[in-house]
Amino acid sequence: MKLKITALAVLAALPLISTQALAQAPSAAELERKVFGSLFGEYYWSHENKSLSAAWDNVEHGPGIGAELGYRVNQTWGVRLEYARQRLDSLTGGSIGIDRFGVDAMYHLANTNFYIVGGWKHFEGNVSSDALNVGVGYRYFVRNDVALFAEMNRYEGINNGSWYDAGIKFGASWIFGAEAAPAPTPAPAPAPAPAEPAEPAAPADSDNDGVTDINDRCPNTAANHQVDPQGCTVFTEEMQRVGDVDIEVKFGFDSASVSADQRSEVIQLAAFMKRFPESEVVIEGHASNIGNPTYNMRLSERRAKSVADILTSEGVESSRITSVGYGVTRLRVEGNTPEAHAANQRIEAKVTAKVKEPVLR
Repeated sequence: MKLKITALAVLAALPLISTQALAQAPSAAELERKVFGSLFGEYYWSHENKSLSAAWDNVEHGPGIGAELGYRVNQTWGVRLEYARQRLDSLTGGSIGIDRFGVDAMYHLANTNFYIVGGWKHFEGNVSSDALNVGVGYRYFVRNDVALFAEMNRYEGINNGSWYDAGIKFGASWIFGAEAAPAPTPAPAPAPAPAEPAEPAAPADSDNDGVTDINDRCPNTAANHQVDPQGCTVFTEEMQRVGDVDIEVKFGFDSASVSADQRSEVIQLAAFMKRFPESEVVIEGHASNIGNPTYNMRLSERRAKSVADILTSEGVESSRITSVGYGVTRLRVEGNTPEAHAANQRIEAKVTAKVKEPVLR
């Protein structure tokens, strides 16, 4: 049994990202630095059109490392060159080495450390191919010349068939260049004019959010955020899909029972859902294309319910769990081979969670 916990990692990072996005905005000194270099590690997922193709050596997913060299044109725009070396697993066994290089344009969102990237990539490995990519990233400045970053990208092939890959990378950037110019020495102040009766000072509003400091319970809110009467950012909340999780549970013939040695990763999912009580999950059962379709539909429903029952027994409220069977209506691999039957007999979990977003002015 194999559990891919990518969606869980993304969900666990959401509270940190939403909090940090409101702070750590780049200073003027940082924006004056032009050239930057980065080192990163990544994890990469190939489209099923590659994993099911012998021409692509059935590549699936795997890690990679790489480097970037970029130039910050101004506070909004930048460009960078990228090189990465990937090592992707193959369904047929072993791993495949692939080199990726290309160029990106970078658009930095005002008053935040978020940025958007888009560009062209060339892949050199078992098959040479090109792709266009688009992604989003976030930088956290440790100091003026060092930043940590996380970035997600989607790649769309523009030759050698239709495919859509995805990747997430984490790394560090070093920014080079001159510091911001020092402020000019002020001219000597003129002699003070004769004092006049002072007018009462207006109540201070340091962060210019329309709420005076004496009533402001959330100082230093972002300039583009709506605030409530206490000066705190107004948020919206909605349930959003955060990803799919494949739970490879192997059942005995005509059985919907989960064996004891295959429960551990289902229990991990239960522990995660108890840690994040606003998350919800849909357990989907699928069957291989053998025998009567109506019977396979009922069998897939029983198998999905078996996994849902494990979550309930581990303390996850049943109101947060939905189980459904699809039988043979959503085959992952077409064909009447042992490999196709093994790939189609599966359980999938789809996780959603409540995400907070600030309301902008």
